Amino acid sequence: MSSDRARGILLGLACGDALGRPVEFASASEISAEHGRLDEMVGHGTWNQPAGTITDDTEQALCIARSLVEHQAFDPADIADRFVAWYDSGPFDIGGMTRRALSRLKRGDEWDEAGQQVWENSPEGQNAGNGSVMRCPPLAIPYATDWDRLVEVSRQSSQITHADPRCTYGCAILNLTLAGILDDANAPLQDALDYVDASAPNELTAALSPLTRATSPGTLETSGYVVHSIQTALHDGLASKSAEEAIVTAVNRGGDTDTIGAITGAIAGARFGASGLPRQWLSMIDETDELESLADSLLKMA
Repeated sequence: MSSDRARGILLGLACGDALGRPVEFASASEISAEHGRLDEMVGHGTWNQPAGTITDDTEQALCIARSLVEHQAFDPADIADRFVAWYDSGPFDIGGMTRRALSRLKRGDEWDEAGQQVWENSPEGQNAGNGSVMRCPPLAIPYATDWDRLVEVSRQSSQITHADPRCTYGCAILNLTLAGILDDANAPLQDALDYVDASAPNELTAALSPLTRATSPGTLETSGYVVHSIQTALHDGLASKSAEEAIVTAVNRGGDTDTIGAITGAIAGARFGASGLPRQWLSMIDETDELESLADSLLKMA
């Protein structure tokens, strides 16, 4: 595994997040009307933040990466505590399921109870968001060569806030795909799907299987539903000819632009490395140096 590709995962995630932040919730036509094709960091817009500002996607990924590096191991209780501390800092953007789970953690739920309770008490349509998949890529670096453990930690990291199997296995499939890319696999997504096999929800695998045959679904959705987000991000991240093309394409689709941009960015960053990301983007993200350092430390863990 190369340092450039490991860095690319974390930096690509941040780039997609920050590029998508100002147009989150806007439609593709609304983005086009205001920006043409959005391919540079802009300020204000949704959340009214400066250009290059990251959101909850990267902030929670940082919580996971910092915990891994400081403990030299996956510690879900520590990660949960870091999520709560981040929540208490008053972030401007936080998903509904995450907020509810972290509120339960503050009231005393264990790390493996809060998300489960939120899931069980949420109706279909509000119980399988993309809030855990967006933050899980740091796990793919230290556990890239231990797929059993990678599946386990990926699912547990999701369970803290998102216990639906579509979410937990979504994290596992994404991270297995990233691990395959880091190892120069010829068919990383197919390998990931084969590895989880019948364990993963059919709704998730049925949405992703066509991508292994280079088949584009008739419609790529951009909602916050985890199956939509992973399908669209894997499509754009694996089919693109450059990291910039992948992230720009994903963000300009509209919808949940920061999260789909972040997931796509992690995939494209793994493929093309940090050196394949636009330097002007990275220069505008305050967390770039820390993300590079964390990626290097996570690689040493592997």
